[in-house]
Amino acid sequence: MKDYRQLAVWQRSHKLALAVYAATKCFPNEERFGLTSQMRRAASSIPANLAEGCGRDSDGELKRFIDIAHGSASELEYFLLLAYDLTLLPLNSQRPLADETGQLKRMLGAFARKLKADR
Repeated sequence: MKDYRQLAVWQRSHKLALAVYAATKCFPNEERFGLTSQMRRAASSIPANLAEGCGRDSDGELKRFIDIAHGSASELEYFLLLAYDLTLLPLNSQRPLADETGQLKRMLGAFARKLKADR
């Protein structure tokens, strides 16, 4: 249907996923199957769901995957807060990731509204 790599929201979400992977490298080994894994899964789920939605047959299906990506972004937003509160991420690392996640949520919302309006 669409080439997901051309979407600005996909490009930014892919960069965010890479940044989350980098930020969680310093987490304690005991968190490898806990918060590290959850944060990485939530972050990578955003661009993955956009890619999957773009491969579907209709804008309605794409919107469903955008909604799932939005949910993953909300989940990541919480995990970033938790990592900060657990002192796993300092504020100067957590804040830019949280800000970018919030921006992505706004972009995903706008994308979903556009698809809905185009129907």
